[in-house]
Amino acid sequence: MTSARLFLTLLLSSPALLDADLWPQFRGPSGDGVSEARNVPFEFGETTNLTWKTNLPGRGYSSPVFDGESLWLTTAIEILPNEEERIQLLTQAGEEERKFKQKQVARNIELALLQVHYDTGRLLNQFKLTDIDRPDPIHKFNSYASPTPVLCRGLIIAHFGTFGTFCLDRATGKEVWRREIKVDHSVGPGSSPFIYRDLVILICDGTDRQFVTALDVRDGKTVWTTERPEMRAESGDQKKAYNTPLLITDPNGREQLICMGSQWMVSYAPGTGEEIWRLDHGSGFSVVPRPVYSSIEDLLFFSTGFGKPVLMAVHADGNGDITGSDKVAWSESKRIPAKPSPLLFEKNLYTISDGGITTCFRASDGRIVWNGRIDGNYSASPIYADGRIYVASEEGKVTVFSTGAEYEELASNQIDGSIMASPVPLNEALVIRSERSIYKFHP
Repeated sequence: MTSARLFLTLLLSSPALLDADLWPQFRGPSGDGVSEARNVPFEFGETTNLTWKTNLPGRGYSSPVFDGESLWLTTAIEILPNEEERIQLLTQAGEEERKFKQKQVARNIELALLQVHYDTGRLLNQFKLTDIDRPDPIHKFNSYASPTPVLCRGLIIAHFGTFGTFCLDRATGKEVWRREIKVDHSVGPGSSPFIYRDLVILICDGTDRQFVTALDVRDGKTVWTTERPEMRAESGDQKKAYNTPLLITDPNGREQLICMGSQWMVSYAPGTGEEIWRLDHGSGFSVVPRPVYSSIEDLLFFSTGFGKPVLMAVHADGNGDITGSDKVAWSESKRIPAKPSPLLFEKNLYTISDGGITTCFRASDGRIVWNGRIDGNYSASPIYADGRIYVASEEGKVTVFSTGAEYEELASNQIDGSIMASPVPLNEALVIRSERSIYKFHP
């Protein structure tokens, strides 16, 4: 049994289900955007290969997760202020006037978990989790429900950063536990939760404090907390990050919890939080893209985030501070994404920049195989399914291209509304969440 397959079995305790029948976390079974699904549609739209479309209450950017029967996703139902009230709320929150145009704020939000029937698209349940008056302002490109929930056996964990973490029983919808771990996100939450055995791992990189913590999935109590390494940046804005953990096994057989942050890439022992190695990657901050790992090459690939994004390939078999060592195999600073995650398939690494330039790298040495240009702006991460790569734009366009030796566009599809959530490929289906709707397409 592969490590990814074992991880999925532990995550859901449903060995009868295949990887292609499940999507338990952000970026799928292995957390890398690669699906084993077959017969996934690559031509679709509002009237093409559409099985159903369901309008959703509220607004959110979290990707759906799938347990074999239901799709689960989070949402925030907002009571918005008028312009005069917006200025007043931003002022009271201590925001600088020069940043008012970058920020959005609500008078009140209701955070909820939605359950959608996979076959029919019917909204089965809307589980209200909490009400928050005068929530912190967030960036205009973010939402109050951006982190993707995660499935764990018969539970689902919905995380909203500083606004709360909630564990529900999937069968009954009853709350098992809740936690509030306060950090100043500055522009809203973004890191998705991750499950390791009986632990819920949360990256909490705010402007005020940066740390990684593990909660007991059974009761939500803290098991371990590890502070991030000291940073050079004086401003908290350059210390914050929004990454999601990744579990790897290095060539020495060590399990590592990869937790990317501003300035530092850090590896931790997942059971204890003890640091294994760290790498000073420069001045990148507000890091969003989730890393990917090649066990064949022993290379970890990651983008350094905002500022000037750099794509780095690093060997993960080190110890201590590996900055300046020969563990860095290669790096590239041109056309690198600050928001979409990289995608690794077989021997090639694929990226799409925020502005729509897609690049295929040879994973072993970083040689550029090809570049392509796709109109639009991109936040969602690319996914692979059935021999094809899917990239979804903020303008609602989903472009499908091949994994061949040259860039070859196979289809360009348009749906209504903005897409910030990564698509979900399943056997004979593709699920896409727009800002206010969810779709299921069938070939």
